[in-house]
Amino acid sequence: MSTSRRPRRPSTGSTPHRSTSPAEPGPQQTPHTTRPGRAPPDRKDTSLMSTKIAFIGLGIMGLPMAKNLVSAGHQVTGYNRSPEKAEQLALAGGAAASSVAEAVRGAEVIITMVPDSPDVEAVMLDEDGVLAHAEPGATWIDHSTIRPDVAVQVAQKAREAGLKPLDAPVSGGEQGAIDGALSIMVGGEQTDFEAVQDVFEGVGKTIVLVGPAGSGQTVKAANQLIVAGNIGLLAEAVLFLEAYGVDTGSALQVLGGGLAGSKVLDQKGQKMLDRSFDPGFRLELHHKDMGIVTSAAREAGVVIPLASTVAQLIASTVQRGDGGLDHSGLFTVLEDLGGRNGTTS
Repeated sequence: MSTSRRPRRPSTGSTPHRSTSPAEPGPQQTPHTTRPGRAPPDRKDTSLMSTKIAFIGLGIMGLPMAKNLVSAGHQVTGYNRSPEKAEQLALAGGAAASSVAEAVRGAEVIITMVPDSPDVEAVMLDEDGVLAHAEPGATWIDHSTIRPDVAVQVAQKAREAGLKPLDAPVSGGEQGAIDGALSIMVGGEQTDFEAVQDVFEGVGKTIVLVGPAGSGQTVKAANQLIVAGNIGLLAEAVLFLEAYGVDTGSALQVLGGGLAGSKVLDQKGQKMLDRSFDPGFRLELHHKDMGIVTSAAREAGVVIPLASTVAQLIASTVQRGDGGLDHSGLFTVLEDLGGRNGTTS
């Protein structure tokens, strides 16, 4: 690791932001990190170690995550197929690379945040990819959401190449990425996980090791199932409320204070009322994620009829050309099915 690191703060065993969280069945069980607050994004947290990080994939979530790592005091070099995103990182105090090889040169931690399983395989395994150029001993953190079986396969190849792999998909959407408040579900070795806590804490608020390689992706698949189901039911609830002419804003406020309350209601309810679906997380990506869920469930012999229904509704929205909408745009297909498009009373 780099000699520019400052010493890690001594552990006191139990700290205010750590508590024991059960892992999946198996030998691993680790604390999770839940921070009650964090410094503003433009203020560097000098209590953290400075790590040389390569960040590959600077999209809607990747760019703010990389910026937050810069703000936390890390040395971040970014690469993106659209070079203007890397330039935005450079303007925020990071560095821009023109290739994967340039980005990972000398990096202690390599982070990937790309759309799908084939993208991860390409950026890691191609002859000009990460494994061909990374320093042995570097930690690879994959924040992408991909198939669990692919995560296991690529992690094995990464370990054979001398890297320390962690699959670490995130939840919290664009705003969570901007705020540095993501939930991060991690699969991998406990020692590798503990060694990069300072990096995880630069982008997330709740960070949990859930099991060995691939486990993070399995938990993320469950997360995407719950979110999709919530969005679908919220959309139906809004249409139901509108049909009866109630004050929908007040209705969502009171629903949010009871058992029906959720982050989905808080973050997506007003978007549905306003019919405003600028993407924070695109439907086409949630469509991909629901494919992961339904395929993995079939392989495990798990029956998920509600997931299958919402997956088909999302597929319908994408197939009619609305894949670029925020996933709350699932509302539009449900509105059309009920023949209420444009009707608010």
